[in-house]
Amino acid sequence: YENKDGNWGGPPRDAGFNSFGGRSDRSKSAFFNDRGTGSRGGRFERGGFSSGGNSRWVEEAREDDWSKPTAPNERLERELFSGSNTGINFEKYDDIPVEATGTSCPKHIEIFHDVDMGEIIMGNITLSRYTRPTPVQKHAIPIIKSKRDLMACAQTGSGKTAAFLLPVLSQIYTEGPGDALQAENGRYGRRKQYPISLVLAPTRELALQIYDEARKFAYRSHVRPCVVYGGADIGQQIRDLERGCHLLVATPGRLVDMMERGKIGLDYCNYLVLDEADRMLDMGFEPQIRRIVEQDTMPPKGIRQTMMFSATFPKEIQILARDFLEDYIFLAVGRVGSTSENITQKVVWVEENDKRSFLLDLLNATGKDSLTLVFVETKKGADALEDFLYREGYACTSIHGDRSQRDREEALHQFRSGRCPILVATAVRVSVGFVNQYFVQINQNVFTFS
Repeated sequence: YENKDGNWGGPPRDAGFNSFGGRSDRSKSAFFNDRGTGSRGGRFERGGFSSGGNSRWVEEAREDDWSKPTAPNERLERELFSGSNTGINFEKYDDIPVEATGTSCPKHIEIFHDVDMGEIIMGNITLSRYTRPTPVQKHAIPIIKSKRDLMACAQTGSGKTAAFLLPVLSQIYTEGPGDALQAENGRYGRRKQYPISLVLAPTRELALQIYDEARKFAYRSHVRPCVVYGGADIGQQIRDLERGCHLLVATPGRLVDMMERGKIGLDYCNYLVLDEADRMLDMGFEPQIRRIVEQDTMPPKGIRQTMMFSATFPKEIQILARDFLEDYIFLAVGRVGSTSENITQKVVWVEENDKRSFLLDLLNATGKDSLTLVFVETKKGADALEDFLYREGYACTSIHGDRSQRDREEALHQFRSGRCPILVATAVRVSVGFVNQYFVQINQNVFTFS
């Protein structure tokens, strides 16, 4: 389904989109065609099925200098950077207390140019319109660039994804593929992939968010990100892996499945990241995590570089850090385990029969184009409220457990792009990180409707 002209599903963009621009509109499934702008129509399934830096893995690229950017791709650039963080004000984070403890802790940075991350990374930072690092980025980037293990406790939505992707990719660009390239040329050929970096995430939604960011920072490089997670077509994910994989984002269960099928080898994984490690333990992933890290072919601690990110630091996380990290630096951003001080919480008691009219008043007060997330208690309630808001003229979509993975991804895409600025969701389907990423930083609206 890859159309190199980028015009499928809609007319070509005008000249105003030549630099960054919006991504081409996706065609909608026939089932939802009558929903207009509020459609939750399907699209081709995402999640590792589109390329990162390069649209094809070519043999000639293996011998190139990985630190030099490849030729630009205007269509891909529009797709990756059209929804960048324009308007987000990170200055509010400057007052957050940060404490770094450990031996020989590197000095923190104030701007991205304070540390040499190479031409590719700096160009993609500019395209992403990142103007200044957040507190966790100021401290984590120089620590990771110094090849130190890191245990970071930071609130979700504080910029952790870029804090580990930027320095890890920068080091990969500088050092090249190393021995992993010889393994790819060996007896396994392309059937078994040996990623240089592995990022583990607890949920498919978070894995997709990390993958999307990795594609941005891998633009114009030889690094190809991939993502694997449960609930999606494993055959399609295997076919995508066989095209090449250097940075892998994965949920633990699906990664173990891929390893047992002989599709992924961790022999040359030099960088391991555990994002939201406390949630992975809460969700019962510790056996799979230990299977991946300790019982397979991954290089041991001290040889690989390991980074763990968590919103809390309970005893279980301390044990995991002790077992996985070597001479690590502990980074605490803000008050560990607290709620964000940037959230204003208001509780209003409304009678059952008045809830919908009260919600309409809130939506009208904030404006129809404001990003708004409405939490409901049940899946049936999510569908009913979405239908109600659509009849009232609001562009909206919904996400819950009864919707297919394709429809959930399409709903999130429509929400992020602003085509459906109102998202109705059950709480279990939207991660805390997603709420912080799209609301806390930009002072938008989160309503609990139950």
